[in-house]
Amino acid sequence: MTLEVIKHRAGLKRLKAAIEGGRAVIGFVGGSITDGRPRHNWPEPVAAWLVDRYPFARFVIENAAIGATGSDLAVLRAQRDLIDRGCDIVFIEFAVNDNDTPTDRRMRTREGLIRKLLEGGGRDLVFVYTFCHDMYEAMMDGRMPASIAEFEQLADYYGAGSVWVGLHALRQVRRGLMRWEEWLPDGLHPTSRGSYAYAEAVIRYLEDELERQPGDAAWDAARAKALAQPLHPDHWGNAELLPLEAIRTRGPWTIRRWLYHAWIDQVLETAAVGAGFELDFEGRGVALAFDFGKTSAEFRWRIDGGEWRAETRERPDWVGPDGWFRLSVLTESLPPGPHRLELEVIHGSRPDCTGTNFRLALAAAIR
Repeated sequence: MTLEVIKHRAGLKRLKAAIEGGRAVIGFVGGSITDGRPRHNWPEPVAAWLVDRYPFARFVIENAAIGATGSDLAVLRAQRDLIDRGCDIVFIEFAVNDNDTPTDRRMRTREGLIRKLLEGGGRDLVFVYTFCHDMYEAMMDGRMPASIAEFEQLADYYGAGSVWVGLHALRQVRRGLMRWEEWLPDGLHPTSRGSYAYAEAVIRYLEDELERQPGDAAWDAARAKALAQPLHPDHWGNAELLPLEAIRTRGPWTIRRWLYHAWIDQVLETAAVGAGFELDFEGRGVALAFDFGKTSAEFRWRIDGGEWRAETRERPDWVGPDGWFRLSVLTESLPPGPHRLELEVIHGSRPDCTGTNFRLALAAAIR
């Protein structure tokens, strides 16, 4: 099997039209490798290339990537952070951050994200595959790591182009064009040099794609069929955010505009052990997302008056007192229909739980 860095599929018709019209909105979503805050990750040279190549157009960059997050949280953020921003194209980078998620789960969340971005007229999509050390052995053996192979299944089905930037960079190392420590000194996060290697592959894809003739109409028909018949019937494309105002609280709570994380608008907050709430939702599952860290409280919860379950979330060494936009999927196995979540704040009684801050940023029903 010959591994390919670039695969062209349905084309970039919307991006081409936007550039020709003089204004294009470029979206990015993924993890820390794509996150815009370091200011040297691969989206930066890609954006610079577009501005240089098409000086007559205004480019708006919407980098919605967040470190230490996966495609599950991205599904819940897609409407506000990408769709409502009017993105003409979205580059999706989750092959690494979804790597440790079970196949069935990541296929459902990825497909849900794709479907949300394509519905209602949609936008162009490009999948970007970066690198983590778990992929090394397979790639050196000429094999495609499972996380990437599964993304390719979705790319074929929905007609999205893909760029395997991790393969491009590894080949540069193997040819002696870049040292490993110039690429990934910690085995995961690229330096400026490594990020530029990633960008080179994306730019090459864009150069080829933006010069091509419009895509075959057969791709449009195939995409319409894919939207009508999803690969996985339990995809997350119908996940629905629930308003914080709908939560019925017990004890001292406030809803606060959140000034401490760029991607969180408001939180429902308490620091009181024993405070609780109830939330009614419709669906087969429920998920909560937090501003999380070592000073975060734990909680126990139950559905429809059933058994209480206590959360015991890990707090890795790299996480601070807060600042991790972390998703907790409580359940996806309920019978579809109306349900009630009850939750109570607890300390956690573990040495790495150093506070009782409960800061809920999002609640969502999985339908």
